[in-house]
Amino acid sequence: MTEPTPNTGDPRRAFQFLDLNDRGEKPRDTGRTEIRGPYYSVMGPNYLEDVLSTMGHYVDGLKFAGGSFSLMPEEAVQSLLDLAHDHDVLVSTGGFMEYVLTQGEDAVKQYVDECARLGFDVVEISAGFITLPTEDWLRLIDTVQEAGLKAKPEVGIQFGAGGGATTTEELEQIGQQDPAQAIAQARRFLEAGVHEVMIESEGITENVPEMRTEIPAQMIDELGQENLMFEAADPHVFSWYVQNYGPDVNLFVDHSQIVQLECLRSGIWGTHDLFGRVQTYDG
Repeated sequence: MTEPTPNTGDPRRAFQFLDLNDRGEKPRDTGRTEIRGPYYSVMGPNYLEDVLSTMGHYVDGLKFAGGSFSLMPEEAVQSLLDLAHDHDVLVSTGGFMEYVLTQGEDAVKQYVDECARLGFDVVEISAGFITLPTEDWLRLIDTVQEAGLKAKPEVGIQFGAGGGATTTEELEQIGQQDPAQAIAQARRFLEAGVHEVMIESEGITENVPEMRTEIPAQMIDELGQENLMFEAADPHVFSWYVQNYGPDVNLFVDHSQIVQLECLRSGIWGTHDLFGRVQTYDG
Protein backbone atom coordinates (compact mmCIF):
# COMPACT_ATOMS: atom_id res chain seq x y z
CA MET A 1 0.00 0.00 0.00
CA THR A 2 1.43 3.38 -1.05
CA GLU A 3 1.79 5.93 1.71
CA PRO A 4 0.00 9.26 1.00
CA THR A 5 2.24 12.16 0.13
CA PRO A 6 1.98 14.91 2.75
CA ASN A 7 0.62 18.28 1.67
CA THR A 8 3.55 20.43 2.68
CA GLY A 9 2.59 23.94 1.49
CA ASP A 10 5.67 26.15 1.34
CA PRO A 11 8.62 23.82 0.60
CA ARG A 12 10.86 26.08 2.69
CA ARG A 13 8.76 25.97 5.84
CA ALA A 14 9.95 24.54 9.13
CA PHE A 15 8.50 21.31 10.58
CA GLN A 16 8.14 19.66 7.16
CA PHE A 17 7.03 16.38 8.76
CA LEU A 18 3.72 17.96 9.79
CA ASP A 19 0.91 17.64 7.26
CA LEU A 20 -1.29 20.60 6.41
CA ASN A 21 -3.73 21.65 3.70
CA ASP A 22 -1.98 22.18 0.39
CA ARG A 23 -2.06 25.89 -0.47
CA GLY A 24 -0.54 25.45 -3.90
CA GLU A 25 1.96 27.65 -5.64
CA LYS A 26 1.55 31.22 -6.86
CA PRO A 27 -0.07 32.42 -9.01
CA ARG A 28 -3.08 30.70 -7.42
CA ASP A 29 -6.43 30.32 -9.12
CA THR A 30 -8.25 30.01 -5.79
CA GLY A 31 -7.57 30.63 -2.12
CA ARG A 32 -6.00 34.00 -2.88
CA THR A 33 -5.23 36.40 -0.04
CA GLU A 34 -4.79 40.14 -0.50
CA ILE A 35 -3.47 42.11 2.47
CA ARG A 36 -3.91 45.79 3.24
CA GLY A 37 -0.75 47.88 3.04
CA PRO A 38 -0.21 51.30 4.59
CA TYR A 39 -3.33 52.98 5.97
CA TYR A 40 -4.26 52.10 9.55
CA SER A 41 -0.55 51.80 10.29
CA VAL A 42 2.59 52.95 8.54
CA MET A 43 4.26 50.33 6.36
CA GLY A 44 7.76 50.89 5.05
CA PRO A 45 10.11 48.46 3.29
CA ASN A 46 11.50 47.04 6.55
CA TYR A 47 8.01 46.34 7.87
CA LEU A 48 6.88 44.75 4.61
CA GLU A 49 10.07 42.69 4.45
CA ASP A 50 9.21 41.25 7.87
CA VAL A 51 5.72 40.32 6.65
CA LEU A 52 6.81 38.79 3.35
CA SER A 53 9.99 37.06 4.51
CA THR A 54 7.90 35.10 7.02
CA MET A 55 4.48 34.77 5.32
CA GLY A 56 5.11 35.75 1.71
CA HIS A 57 4.23 32.27 0.38
CA TYR A 58 0.64 32.87 1.50
CA VAL A 59 0.25 36.46 0.25
CA ASP A 60 -1.03 36.92 -3.30
CA GLY A 61 -1.72 40.65 -3.28
CA LEU A 62 -0.79 43.86 -1.46
CA LYS A 63 -3.36 46.64 -1.54
CA PHE A 64 -2.66 50.25 -0.72
CA ALA A 65 -5.62 52.04 0.91
CA GLY A 66 -6.92 55.58 0.98
CA GLY A 67 -4.48 56.75 -1.69
CA SER A 68 -1.68 56.47 0.86
CA PHE A 69 0.91 56.13 -1.91
CA SER A 70 0.15 59.72 -3.00
CA LEU A 71 1.46 60.98 0.37
CA MET A 72 4.69 58.99 0.34
CA PRO A 73 8.05 59.72 -1.28
CA GLU A 74 8.20 58.05 -4.70
CA GLU A 75 11.35 56.19 -3.64
CA ALA A 76 9.45 54.59 -0.75
CA VAL A 77 6.53 53.62 -2.99
CA GLN A 78 8.93 52.08 -5.49
CA SER A 79 10.71 50.15 -2.73
CA LEU A 80 7.41 48.64 -1.57
CA LEU A 81 6.46 47.69 -5.12
CA ASP A 82 9.84 46.11 -5.84
CA LEU A 83 9.83 44.17 -2.57
CA ALA A 84 6.33 42.83 -3.20
CA HIS A 85 7.32 41.73 -6.70
CA ASP A 86 10.40 39.98 -5.31
CA HIS A 87 7.95 37.77 -3.39
CA ASP A 88 5.58 37.26 -6.37
CA VAL A 89 2.96 39.52 -4.81
CA LEU A 90 0.74 41.65 -7.05
CA VAL A 91 0.33 45.27 -5.93
CA SER A 92 -3.03 47.07 -6.10
CA THR A 93 -3.79 50.77 -5.86
CA GLY A 94 -6.84 50.20 -3.70
CA GLY A 95 -9.99 52.16 -4.45
CA PHE A 96 -8.41 55.58 -4.98
CA MET A 97 -9.94 55.91 -8.45
CA GLU A 98 -13.14 57.44 -7.06
CA TYR A 99 -11.11 60.39 -5.74
CA VAL A 100 -9.18 60.76 -9.00
CA LEU A 101 -12.46 60.80 -10.95
CA THR A 102 -13.49 64.02 -9.20
CA GLN A 103 -10.50 65.75 -10.86
CA GLY A 104 -11.50 65.02 -14.45
CA GLU A 105 -10.61 62.77 -17.39
CA ASP A 106 -7.06 64.05 -17.79
CA ALA A 107 -6.31 63.21 -14.15
CA VAL A 108 -7.68 59.70 -14.66
CA LYS A 109 -5.44 59.09 -17.68
CA GLN A 110 -2.39 60.50 -15.89
CA TYR A 111 -3.18 58.36 -12.85
CA VAL A 112 -3.37 55.15 -14.87
CA ASP A 113 -0.17 56.03 -16.75
CA GLU A 114 1.63 56.76 -13.49
CA CYS A 115 0.47 53.47 -11.99
CA ALA A 116 1.89 51.67 -15.02
CA ARG A 117 5.16 53.62 -14.87
CA LEU A 118 5.73 52.83 -11.19
CA GLY A 119 4.91 49.16 -11.68
CA PHE A 120 1.53 48.68 -10.03
CA ASP A 121 -0.16 45.50 -11.23
CA VAL A 122 -3.79 46.16 -10.33
CA VAL A 123 -5.93 49.29 -10.43
CA GLU A 124 -9.00 48.93 -8.26
CA ILE A 125 -12.09 50.80 -9.43
CA SER A 126 -14.57 51.46 -6.64
CA ALA A 127 -17.47 53.84 -6.25
CA GLY A 128 -18.48 53.62 -2.61
CA PHE A 129 -18.85 57.37 -2.18
CA ILE A 130 -19.79 58.43 -5.72
CA THR A 131 -22.46 57.53 -8.27
CA LEU A 132 -20.89 56.04 -11.38
CA PRO A 133 -22.93 54.64 -14.30
CA THR A 134 -22.04 51.08 -15.24
CA GLU A 135 -21.12 52.10 -18.80
CA ASP A 136 -18.62 54.62 -17.44
CA TRP A 137 -17.24 51.93 -15.15
CA LEU A 138 -16.71 49.72 -18.21
CA ARG A 139 -14.88 52.53 -19.99
CA LEU A 140 -12.56 52.86 -16.99
CA ILE A 141 -11.93 49.12 -17.11
CA ASP A 142 -10.96 49.45 -20.78
CA THR A 143 -8.63 52.37 -19.97
CA VAL A 144 -6.86 50.35 -17.26
CA GLN A 145 -6.58 47.18 -19.34
CA GLU A 146 -5.32 49.05 -22.40
CA ALA A 147 -2.48 50.34 -20.20
CA GLY A 148 -1.44 46.73 -19.54
CA LEU A 149 -2.78 46.69 -15.98
CA LYS A 150 -5.36 44.47 -14.31
CA ALA A 151 -8.67 46.20 -13.54
CA LYS A 152 -10.31 45.17 -10.28
CA PRO A 153 -13.77 46.69 -9.81
CA GLU A 154 -15.29 46.70 -6.34
CA VAL A 155 -19.03 46.25 -6.01
CA GLY A 156 -21.32 46.20 -3.03
CA ILE A 157 -24.82 46.88 -1.83
CA GLN A 158 -24.13 49.82 0.49
CA PHE A 159 -23.71 53.38 -0.76
CA GLY A 160 -21.40 55.49 1.42
CA ALA A 161 -19.14 52.54 2.19
CA GLY A 162 -15.44 52.35 1.57
CA GLY A 163 -13.48 53.99 4.31
CA GLY A 164 -14.59 52.17 7.42
CA ALA A 165 -15.41 55.48 9.09
CA THR A 166 -19.16 55.63 8.49
CA THR A 167 -21.32 54.49 11.41
CA THR A 168 -23.90 51.72 11.17
CA GLU A 169 -26.66 54.23 11.91
CA GLU A 170 -25.55 56.51 9.07
CA LEU A 171 -25.41 53.63 6.62
CA GLU A 172 -28.87 52.42 7.65
CA GLN A 173 -30.27 55.88 6.88
CA ILE A 174 -28.66 55.85 3.44
CA GLY A 175 -30.16 52.45 2.59
CA GLN A 176 -28.96 49.62 0.39
CA GLN A 177 -29.33 48.56 -3.21
CA ASP A 178 -30.77 45.26 -4.36
CA PRO A 179 -28.05 42.56 -4.35
CA ALA A 180 -29.30 41.50 -7.81
CA GLN A 181 -28.14 44.88 -9.13
CA ALA A 182 -24.61 44.35 -7.78
CA ILE A 183 -24.53 40.83 -9.24
CA ALA A 184 -25.65 42.04 -12.67
CA GLN A 185 -23.00 44.76 -12.56
CA ALA A 186 -20.27 42.31 -11.52
CA ARG A 187 -21.29 39.95 -14.33
CA ARG A 188 -20.77 42.69 -16.89
CA PHE A 189 -17.34 43.46 -15.44
CA LEU A 190 -16.32 39.80 -15.69
CA GLU A 191 -17.55 39.70 -19.28
CA ALA A 192 -15.31 42.74 -19.93
CA GLY A 193 -12.30 40.64 -18.94
CA VAL A 194 -11.50 41.69 -15.37
CA HIS A 195 -9.51 39.08 -13.49
CA GLU A 196 -11.46 39.45 -10.26
CA VAL A 197 -14.24 41.43 -8.58
CA MET A 198 -13.86 42.74 -5.04
CA ILE A 199 -16.99 42.49 -2.87
CA GLU A 200 -17.35 45.39 -0.40
CA SER A 201 -18.14 44.18 3.12
CA GLU A 202 -20.33 47.05 4.35
CA GLY A 203 -23.96 46.09 4.41
CA ILE A 204 -23.10 42.40 4.14
CA THR A 205 -20.74 41.43 6.97
CA GLU A 206 -19.71 44.85 8.32
CA ASN A 207 -21.79 47.61 9.92
CA VAL A 208 -24.93 45.46 10.03
CA PRO A 209 -26.91 44.16 13.04
CA GLU A 210 -26.55 40.62 11.64
CA MET A 211 -24.41 39.32 8.78
CA ARG A 212 -26.43 38.96 5.58
CA THR A 213 -25.03 35.55 4.77
CA GLU A 214 -27.47 34.99 1.93
CA ILE A 215 -25.74 37.63 -0.22
CA PRO A 216 -22.30 35.97 -0.53
CA ALA A 217 -24.11 32.69 -1.22
CA GLN A 218 -26.09 34.28 -4.04
CA MET A 219 -23.00 35.96 -5.49
CA ILE A 220 -20.96 32.76 -5.44
CA ASP A 221 -23.81 30.79 -6.97
CA GLU A 222 -24.29 33.22 -9.86
CA LEU A 223 -20.75 34.49 -10.46
CA GLY A 224 -18.42 31.72 -9.32
CA GLN A 225 -16.34 31.71 -6.16
CA GLU A 226 -13.06 31.83 -8.11
CA ASN A 227 -14.04 35.20 -9.66
CA LEU A 228 -14.74 36.98 -6.38
CA MET A 229 -12.67 38.32 -3.52
CA PHE A 230 -14.52 39.12 -0.32
CA GLU A 231 -13.46 41.92 2.00
CA ALA A 232 -13.16 40.25 5.40
CA ALA A 233 -10.94 42.38 7.62
CA ASP A 234 -12.47 41.04 10.84
CA PRO A 235 -11.42 37.68 12.33
CA HIS A 236 -14.99 36.48 12.88
CA VAL A 237 -15.80 37.37 9.25
CA PHE A 238 -12.88 35.58 7.58
CA SER A 239 -13.44 32.64 9.93
CA TRP A 240 -17.06 32.49 8.75
CA TYR A 241 -15.99 32.51 5.08
CA VAL A 242 -13.46 29.71 5.60
CA GLN A 243 -15.93 27.70 7.65
CA ASN A 244 -18.65 27.97 5.00
CA TYR A 245 -16.67 28.06 1.74
CA GLY A 246 -13.44 26.30 2.63
CA PRO A 247 -9.81 27.39 2.41
CA ASP A 248 -10.12 28.17 -1.32
CA VAL A 249 -12.29 31.28 -0.82
CA ASN A 250 -10.52 34.51 -1.88
CA LEU A 251 -10.22 37.03 0.95
CA PHE A 252 -8.94 40.53 1.64
CA VAL A 253 -7.67 41.10 5.20
CA ASP A 254 -5.41 43.48 7.06
CA HIS A 255 -1.72 42.63 6.93
CA SER A 256 -1.79 42.05 10.71
CA GLN A 257 -4.22 39.13 10.16
CA ILE A 258 -2.30 37.09 7.59
CA VAL A 259 -0.91 34.60 10.13
CA GLN A 260 -4.29 34.02 11.79
CA LEU A 261 -6.03 33.57 8.44
CA GLU A 262 -3.39 31.20 7.12
CA CYS A 263 -3.58 29.07 10.25
CA LEU A 264 -7.26 28.59 9.38
CA ARG A 265 -6.67 27.95 5.67
CA SER A 266 -3.89 25.45 6.38
CA GLY A 267 -6.00 23.65 8.97
CA ILE A 268 -3.45 23.84 11.77
CA TRP A 269 -5.26 26.14 14.22
CA GLY A 270 -8.50 28.00 14.84
CA THR A 271 -11.26 28.81 17.24
CA HIS A 272 -13.11 25.99 19.02
CA ASP A 273 -15.62 25.62 16.17
CA LEU A 274 -12.89 25.38 13.48
CA PHE A 275 -9.91 23.76 15.23
CA GLY A 276 -8.91 20.72 13.18
CA ARG A 277 -12.03 20.94 10.99
CA VAL A 278 -10.78 22.78 7.90
CA GLN A 279 -9.89 19.95 5.55
CA THR A 280 -9.13 19.44 1.86
CA TYR A 281 -9.22 16.34 -0.35
CA ASP A 282 -7.09 15.96 -3.47
CA GLY A 283 -8.18 12.47 -4.49
